Amino acid sequence: MNSPSGFVLLIIIRLLNAYNLLIFARVIASWIVQDYSHPVMRFLVGITEPILGPIRNIMPNIGLDFSPIVAYVLIRIVSQVLHSIL
Repeated sequence: MNSPSGFVLLIIIRLLNAYNLLIFARVIASWIVQDYSHPVMRFLVGITEPILGPIRNIMPNIGLDFSPIVAYVLIRIVSQVLHSIL
């Protein structure tokens, strides 16, 4: 961890964890704020949609959006792999 590459990996892991928090915030906000033109919702959708959109396109439409769960799990897997490299 004392190497520069270890520091970079740690920063990436922290960013991935922060991104998971943004996904969680979007899910919670979507239950509370119904107006997607609200500045907070525009921010959350703008930040998370580049990941959630492609996942949503791959998954079958079953009436419930599981893309945040899939994204969370995938990001956690990547984070754990990077953490094991440290």
